[in-house]
Amino acid sequence: MPVVTTPYTPGTPCWVDLAAPDQQAAIDFYKDLLEWQGEKGPEEFGGYAVMMLDDKAVSGIMAAVPMDGNPPPPTAWTTYIATDDADAAAARVGANGGKVLFGPMTVGTVGRMFIAADPAGAVFGVWQKLDFFGAQIVNEPGAVIWNELNTSDIPGAKAFYQAALGIEIKLMEMPGAENMPEYYGLEVGGKPVGGAQSLANHPEGTPPHWAVYFAVDDVDSTVDAAVRAGGSVLVPPMDTPVGKMGALTDPQGGAFWLIKPQMPESS
Repeated sequence: MPVVTTPYTPGTPCWVDLAAPDQQAAIDFYKDLLEWQGEKGPEEFGGYAVMMLDDKAVSGIMAAVPMDGNPPPPTAWTTYIATDDADAAAARVGANGGKVLFGPMTVGTVGRMFIAADPAGAVFGVWQKLDFFGAQIVNEPGAVIWNELNTSDIPGAKAFYQAALGIEIKLMEMPGAENMPEYYGLEVGGKPVGGAQSLANHPEGTPPHWAVYFAVDDVDSTVDAAVRAGGSVLVPPMDTPVGKMGALTDPQGGAFWLIKPQMPESS
């Protein structure tokens, strides 16, 4: 089981959370769908719920509420990128054409964070660990397996994420995908940490965004369960060179992907 016991290298996606108008309904939906455990947290932290898988932190769910005089955030999953200095990272985001939307702010004794948008408008979070470094389990059914930037400006994203967060964006060559649109890898220190692609691969009008993929044992049955629980299908389950996948929105409109990864053939 891919249990994480050491802090994430700066530049690596380390956490995801969902903001939803009805926090309890979101908790109930994902508990049933992905077999998570969890409940609303202490009021001093806004009731933030840390969701667990096999007794290990896997994601967060919070109420979408107004902050700093702004309207409530949209129902959406946010990818957080690890840093060793949130304030310095926020300064680099601003200096390279991004926009800090909230923070930096300290969250109790667990960490320091901010929310930002890159120059194309894709929203992401940045997390500096104090007592909490992020997801304690990944790449397992019910856990995050992939984080993906979908952008209208690949060259601009390459420059921004390298300068602001130390992430390199490089064209990937995937066997069996020669006839598919170009796909890029996110790398930190030469190691893959996620993916990126152009919005040319998406329906017209799709805004730049970070997408979250959860691993599951059976994409079709999980999609069916989500629809029965009030979710909607964005992309029907499909076979790809990296596995079977499909995209959904939860009953409140939060979008996410499911994937059963293709395991390499044994020799």
